[in-house]
Amino acid sequence: MRALRQTTLNGPQDMRLVTDVPVPAPGPGEVLIRVGAAGVNFADVMQTRGTYHGGPLAPYVAGFEAAGEVVALGQGVTDLTLGDHVIGTGPGAFAEYLALPAAGVTRVPVGWTDEQAPGLILNWATALAALRPLGRLAAGETVLIHAAAGGVGQAAVRMARHYGATVIATASAGKHDTVRAAGAHHVVDYREADVAAEVLRLTDGRGADLVLESVGGATFRASLAAARRVTGRVVVYGVAGGEATVSNWELNFTHQIHLIGLHIGVLAQHAPAVFAELTAEMSALMAAGVLTPGRPTVYDLADGPEALAALEARATVGKLVLRP
Repeated sequence: MRALRQTTLNGPQDMRLVTDVPVPAPGPGEVLIRVGAAGVNFADVMQTRGTYHGGPLAPYVAGFEAAGEVVALGQGVTDLTLGDHVIGTGPGAFAEYLALPAAGVTRVPVGWTDEQAPGLILNWATALAALRPLGRLAAGETVLIHAAAGGVGQAAVRMARHYGATVIATASAGKHDTVRAAGAHHVVDYREADVAAEVLRLTDGRGADLVLESVGGATFRASLAAARRVTGRVVVYGVAGGEATVSNWELNFTHQIHLIGLHIGVLAQHAPAVFAELTAEMSALMAAGVLTPGRPTVYDLADGPEALAALEARATVGKLVLRP
């Protein structure tokens, strides 16, 4: 089958389209899908550079999120049938076929295409977990959302607005209209403004009740400074801008906040009841018209390296998918 193979850990420019990858066979408890669309995530970029914790060693077939049609069932799979369209995560998604654990897949919602489904689990579930069970967002609070034009960011803006929060979002100037359309009350150009100072100005010096931190690097420091003292929460779910640290001394004397780590895969594994609550809440959000079919930017599989390079350069808006 055709697939994208990462040949080094020097970045997406060393990703190659190959045609000799064997079609995987579904093992016990697995399903084989014909991939209709593979989701592109910043973690894919990090894996190509060897900076994703526990990531694969080169060479490897890239990608880990895909939606498609079930074409074969592994032993013991009884709750899915041939022809079902599902979305799930597993290594090797940038390919024409992908084997996935049946227990970890979700049916593509009725009326949605495969291309609209990527992001349903990773992006929306991550944003929802950051806002509600971990971030404890309440109506009337203020939330700061970084990288608000991305897949997780736009989902978070829409949900935070739905839950009655005042939304302050960061994005580069060319993406402000997109973020406002998602529901942000205020948009800050992180490249030009002092984000922490602007948040304090917009909140009359109080700071944000909740900060969704996905950038890292210098932005992490701005997130700490922008959070409300004592009761403010900072949920960390990404490190796109590089590693950042905070000391126990700072938490004691400078940044008296609640600092919370989030990885949606770890949450699903170690807190399945919480993940089940997220799934139920997403169904309610669909019914309320908040969670709607995605409108991704679609690339052909052969153009995957270009998609990853654009994502790494922060030149994209919303979800990106590859079409085999």
